[in-house]
This record gives sequence, C-alpha cells and structure tokens, in this order.
Amino acid sequence: MPDAVLAGVGGQGTVLSTRVLAEAALLSGYDVKTSEVHGMAQRGGSVVSAVRWGEKVYSPLVPSGSADFLLAFEMLEGLRELGSLSPRGIAIVNPYRMDPLPVLRGDAVYPEDALERISERAGRTMIVPARELAMEAGSARALGSCLLGALSIFLDFPREAWRQAIERYCPQRFVEVNLKAFELGREYAGRS
Repeated sequence: MPDAVLAGVGGQGTVLSTRVLAEAALLSGYDVKTSEVHGMAQRGGSVVSAVRWGEKVYSPLVPSGSADFLLAFEMLEGLRELGSLSPRGIAIVNPYRMDPLPVLRGDAVYPEDALERISERAGRTMIVPARELAMEAGSARALGSCLLGALSIFLDFPREAWRQAIERYCPQRFVEVNLKAFELGREYAGRS
C-alpha cells in the first residue's frame, strides 16, 4: 500500500495538496485514507498530512519509517518529518527556507545542512524548485501543484485524474495556474 507524507508551513497549500492527491488516487480506483495535523498552521506553524491508498486501506496513519514519498514544501519541515520516510523512500523537496519564530528570535539556528541530511536518509532525493516553477506558472501559491506534478511521475494515476482533482479542489480562478504548475513540476521531475 503506497503512502505519502506532506510537510510544510501554514499557508503553503499542504492541506490543499493533500486533498488533490487523495482525490487523484480515488479517481484512479483506489481506496484512500488521509490524516492531517495543522495546529498553528495559520501562524506559520508546521502542517503535516498523510495520504494512503491501495486496494483496501484500514488506517490513515503512516507507520514511522515506512512512507514511500515525502513531499517537503519547506526544507526544515521536510527534515522534521524525515523519520516517517522509508529508507527506500523518495523525498521530493522544495529548496525553500522559511525561518520559524525561534530562529527569528535568535533562540535556535536553522540547520544549514537540511538538504544534505534529507539526501543522506532518503533512498532518493529530488530537489524541485517548486516556488520558482509556481511563479513561472503565475502564482507562488501553486507550489503544491508543482510538487504533485513531480510526484506524479512515480505513480500510475491517469493524467485526467490529476486534472479533475485540481479542478475540484482549487478555487476556480486558480485552476489554470495550478494545472500549469502541475505540468511544470512534472516536466522538471522528468528531466531530473
């Protein structure tokens, strides 16, 4: 049963991307379960969610160290959730840094080696400049669609399922931007 953990910061679209991924899996004929933790997300706090799909899924929780995919919307959040990834798992990382409050206050230090630490632990790491690709598509807020596009090259979901999922969950005025961002992420991953 494949599963993915999505880790980001409030406002980056992690929850929306979770819904799009779950819908694409449903439209592809799978049973799907999701879970979310986003307590202080509106204030720039951590947001972690999981999507599990397969013939029959009994629990929405991904056992520690078993996720097939980790989508890191921000490097430190990806590093924090690295323990959920299987040693053979694939980390798809947006190389974006957003300093949390303790770093801004000077009470903590942002790990400068976050990408290296993720790469050392993951079975495979794909760095996707999702923020830049999303801006190219028309809005930095579409970075989740870029990461999903990169993820899509590893999954057997039909392209139409992705399109329908984006159309269902993205606000109407942002559908085209998100579809373009998805394709840019997919193309980027295909070249990596």
